[in-house]
Amino acid sequence: MEIQIEMQKIVECVPNFSNGRSPKIYNAIADSIRSVRGVQLLDVSADADHNRTVITFVGEPTAVEEAAFCAIGKAAALIDMDEQEGEHPRIGATDVFPFIPVKGVTIAECVAIAERVGKRVGDELGVAVYLYGRAATSPARKKLSAIRRGEYELWKSEVAANRDRKPDFGPAEPRKWGATVIGVRPFLIAYNIYLNSDKVEIADKIAKTIRFSSGGFRFVQAKGFLVEGQAQVSMNFTNFKKTAVHHVQETVRREAARHGLSITHAELIGLIPQEALVEAARYYLQLDAMGDDQILEYRLAEAVESDITPIPFLEAAASKAPTPGGGSAAALAGALTAALTQMVAGLTAGRKKYAAVNEEATAVLTQAASLRQALTDAIAEDAASFEQLMAVWRNKALKGEEKKAAIKKATIYTGEVPLKVARLSRDAARLGVQMAAIGNVNAVTDAAAAVMMAQAAVLAAGLNVKINGVGLQDRELAAAWTTEVDQLAAEMALLAAEVTAVAAQRGGF
Repeated sequence: MEIQIEMQKIVECVPNFSNGRSPKIYNAIADSIRSVRGVQLLDVSADADHNRTVITFVGEPTAVEEAAFCAIGKAAALIDMDEQEGEHPRIGATDVFPFIPVKGVTIAECVAIAERVGKRVGDELGVAVYLYGRAATSPARKKLSAIRRGEYELWKSEVAANRDRKPDFGPAEPRKWGATVIGVRPFLIAYNIYLNSDKVEIADKIAKTIRFSSGGFRFVQAKGFLVEGQAQVSMNFTNFKKTAVHHVQETVRREAARHGLSITHAELIGLIPQEALVEAARYYLQLDAMGDDQILEYRLAEAVESDITPIPFLEAAASKAPTPGGGSAAALAGALTAALTQMVAGLTAGRKKYAAVNEEATAVLTQAASLRQALTDAIAEDAASFEQLMAVWRNKALKGEEKKAAIKKATIYTGEVPLKVARLSRDAARLGVQMAAIGNVNAVTDAAAAVMMAQAAVLAAGLNVKINGVGLQDRELAAAWTTEVDQLAAEMALLAAEVTAVAAQRGGF
C-alpha cells in the first residue's frame, strides 16, 4: 500500500461565557461539553469581577462541533443578558467561541467547522452568529472588538435596524441571550499581571504602552482593570512565538517602576503551551544553549506518540475481569473496519487520479468516520451492559416481579448492544467493498482487510447476541435476534468473498 501516516486531528476550543458568578450556571455549561464523547475538558476558569468564564476543551473535529453546539445552547438557556453585568466587554451569553487548530488540522478546516457550527446555531437555536478572525466574511468583521462594539446594549438596539449589524447566521433580532461570535484564530495566551496599587489608570497607561493598537508589541492586546481592589494589566498574546511573554513581562515591570510600583503576581486564564514557559525559562535562567531534547516531558511525549499499540485495552481484555470481553472485542474489530475504510477513502478523495470518484469517496469518508465513532462508543457500552446485568442479579433489594422485570430489561440490553455492533460492522463492510472497487489501488488490500475485520466483528457479536437470547423469556424476540444475526453472517460471507476477488483483480495477485 501507499505509505502515509495520518495524524490524529485535534482542535482546541476556548469559548468565553458571560457568567463567572454562578457555579450552577457555568458548571452546567461545562457539563454539557463533558457529555460529548470524544471531547476532553481541560480547564474551567471563572472570574467573578469580569463575570466571565473561560472553558478550554479539545477533541476531534466532529466531537468539538457537537460540544460547541451543546454549550452555546446551554448558555442561551441559562444566561439572560438583560440582567448580566461585569468588567469584561461582551455581546452575548456565549460571547466568543474560537476554534484553534492544534494537531493535524488546518486553518481552512477550522473555518469550515466554524461555518457549520454557526449555521446550525443560527438555524436551530435562534442565536445571532457573527464570524470573526480567519472565518470572517468581511474585513470589517475580522476583529472581535469591531463586532462587539458597544457591547450587548448597543447591539440590542441596532441589530434589527442597522444593516451593518446583520448577523452571518441566525435572526437579526434582539434576544435575551444576545449574539455569539464564532471564529478561528491561532493559539492565544490570556495572561494578567497585578500591580501593588488600586490605581486602574496606571494599569491603563501600561496597557496602552504594550498593546499593538497603541504602538506597542505586535501581537499583544491589553487593557487595565481593577480586580478585587488591585490594578491589573490584562493581556492577550495572539502569537507568543513572535511576541514572547517574558519580553512583555519585563516591559510591564519597567513601566510600573516608572510610577513607583511593582508586580505582585501574574495569572493565566486557561492554558499555556509548554513552549512559552520553556522560552521564558531560557530567558530568565540564561539557558541559551538548552535543547528541547534536554526537557524530560518532551522526551516522554515523543516516546508515547511513537507507540500506537492499544495497550490499555489489551491489558484489560487479558485480565481476570469479565469485561471487556468478546462483545467489546467485536466492537473494536468493527471500529477498525470503519477506520481502515476511512483511511482508503482519505487516500482517494481529492486525488487527481481518482477525480471521477471524488464525490463518492468523500461521502464514504464522512460515513466511515461516523461509523467509527459509533463502534468505538460500543466498546465501552458492551462492557457496561454486562456489568449492568450483573448488578441487577446481585441487587438483593429487588425481589419478585420487580426483579424479573429488571433482569428482562437488562438482558435485552445486553443483546441489543452486540446486535447493533453487528449491524454497524456490516454497514462499514459495505463501505469497505465500495472503496476496494473504486479507491486508491495502492490501498486495495487495506479495504479488503477492513471487510475481513467486519466479518470477525459480525460473527463474534452474533455469538453474544445468541447467548443472551438463551436466557431471554421472550422467545419470539430471541428467535428474531437469531434470525437477524444469521442473515448478517450470511451477508458478510458474500461481502468477504466479493472483496477478496476485487483485491486480487486490482492488486494483480
